Amino acid sequence: MSKHHQDFRPAAANLENPLYYLENMETVVAWVANHHSDLLSAPENARLSEFLDLPRPARALLARMVMRSGELFRTDKLKYPELGSSEADALNNLIRDDWLDCAPLLTLDDLFRLFTLAELRPAFAPALVQAGFSKNLAKAQMRDVLKGTYADARTVIDWLGDSGSPVVRVSSMALFDRVRLMFFGNLRQSWSDFVLVELGHQRYEQVQFTSEARAFSERSQVDTYLAMHHCRECLDVGMPAAEVWAQVPQPSDNPWLSSRRDRLLLELGRQAERQGEREVALEALASSGHREARLKQLRLLERMKRFDEAWAIASDWQHAELSDAEAQGLARILKRLAAKVKQPAPLAPQPPPLDEFTLTLPQTGRSVERAVRDHLSSPEAPVFYMENTLINSLFGLLCWNTIFKPIPGAFFHPFHSGPADLLRKDFVSRRQAAFDQCFAALHDGGYRQQILNTYAVKQGITNPFVTWPALNEELLTLALDCIPALDLHILFERLLLNIREHRSGFPDLVRFYPENPHTRPRYEMIEVKGPGDRLQDHQVRWLHFFASKGIAASVCYLRWQTGEATP
Repeated sequence: MSKHHQDFRPAAANLENPLYYLENMETVVAWVANHHSDLLSAPENARLSEFLDLPRPARALLARMVMRSGELFRTDKLKYPELGSSEADALNNLIRDDWLDCAPLLTLDDLFRLFTLAELRPAFAPALVQAGFSKNLAKAQMRDVLKGTYADARTVIDWLGDSGSPVVRVSSMALFDRVRLMFFGNLRQSWSDFVLVELGHQRYEQVQFTSEARAFSERSQVDTYLAMHHCRECLDVGMPAAEVWAQVPQPSDNPWLSSRRDRLLLELGRQAERQGEREVALEALASSGHREARLKQLRLLERMKRFDEAWAIASDWQHAELSDAEAQGLARILKRLAAKVKQPAPLAPQPPPLDEFTLTLPQTGRSVERAVRDHLSSPEAPVFYMENTLINSLFGLLCWNTIFKPIPGAFFHPFHSGPADLLRKDFVSRRQAAFDQCFAALHDGGYRQQILNTYAVKQGITNPFVTWPALNEELLTLALDCIPALDLHILFERLLLNIREHRSGFPDLVRFYPENPHTRPRYEMIEVKGPGDRLQDHQVRWLHFFASKGIAASVCYLRWQTGEATP
């Protein structure tokens, strides 16, 4: 990759520009042309250059069509005020340069999707009457009646004669899909997710893009992704899972693509079971490395009464490092299986008791969390309503450079709020050495200044863990004074064990006890539950974890005072 490619930094368009969507579209195309030209064929690279060289109205019209759903468009529906009188010339330019096919073949379904019943009825009324049906059938009924007779695709003129509005097909949609994939890193996001939004409302971390950090290093990897996307589309339309399984690409040595394949196999296993193809489901789930696949495999083996096989897998798996949800699900399966295979049931660990207390306060219209915060807070022991923001933010500030480390499959363009692989199972393992350095700072004392420096330097830049509005320097200093480094290490380790699960469920309030002549600095966390509210599972798991680690945490049950005196 040339120095020019590395320095290419696109900017978001201004929404005041009527053609802002075109500017953002050009940003996508230019980004891919700069960073992924070696993964495109010579004709594809030439085509992208030709797109950027089109007259501006033609580029804008093509951008509008690419952003819309499907490839077929009636020309009389292509009305965009910002193009004005240049719209007809733009359309002609696109047809002349083969961006649009002006005589595409349409199936009967295509035709019925593009035209109204009033436009279709004159062309098909004779055939309906001849077949013994009323010419006044509803549109869906008419299409069903005609399907057996009109199986071949035809042009609009062949279908409707001169009365049909011209239809065009975008000729290079596959190329634009490939470009979209290499920019977003997925095909789930549409063009409108980027092109039709204002990107300037956030500040993004400037990740260095290099050849080594790209998700795709070979064109074959792009092809593999597209093949997996096709498999997922087949599942979505109900194709038999056994047929899709035969089309799934072989495992890749690209970790990012492997995780995508794992997710595909998880969904394939689900669908295969729904379709009654249990052996296919077992094979797919066993081949998937997705964290949900193992539990689903074990439950399916149970339903198939293959208890010995399930027991062997479950017994081996219980020694692995598991998230709370995995451990909970596995414990339940082992308990059920033990009776079936005549083995002693594993002893369920007894969670430590929770620290609980009740407050009765006058009702003031405030939320229960704020009412308890204001009641408990004092100058000597201030209380803050932080919920999930404090510990996550401290983690994000300490590990900022690791979170934004440019490794393959993490960043695809300059507008990421966080790494694309954040919630994947291998997020930590792929950055283990860097995380080890962050954790080392918790033990050599460097973490405090590192967090405060990052807070000052990165102020306002989006980070998936940092909630800027909840933070200020005074709060950070107080938290770092009162929360021991060892506790931060314990909390951060658990957070990384399963980011999806563990970055929520923290107690609502944090009370700090700064150092004074009589006590050392300390802190405690308080979960608040109002009348009729109860602890959720992920909150209970955090509270049990705190208790097991000696971290002060409690549950406050708030009751509102009634008109009677409180005893």
